Amino acid sequence: MTELVFALAVGILTASGVWLLLRPRTFQVIIGLSLLSYAVNLFIFGMGRLRVGGAPVLENTEAVDPALYADPLPQALVLTAIVISFAMTALFLVVLLASRGLTGTDHVDGREDPQ
Repeated sequence: MTELVFALAVGILTASGVWLLLRPRTFQVIIGLSLLSYAVNLFIFGMGRLRVGGAPVLENTEAVDPALYADPLPQALVLTAIVISFAMTALFLVVLLASRGLTGTDHVDGREDPQ
């Protein structure tokens, strides 16, 4: 059941992110990129086995069952990706504000009408 919820969350975030990426306004493109990064983070996190209450570190090295432990590497990768995506979103927003100040519009192609 947990895998189904994760798969649905990744699918919905990916679909929403792609839909927003195809929109004509810059802010919607930034939000779409953020949703795609959240989808990728959830996907990477899910690859580390969805185990609740498992210890992340092996206590002894002789004949252990890896299914009893959580994998800490995807968790560390997702934490790093969250920090990087936050910084990139902040940079994109600054560029958006500067572009809107210079051009007076927030459309991706610079035109107000869709022609």
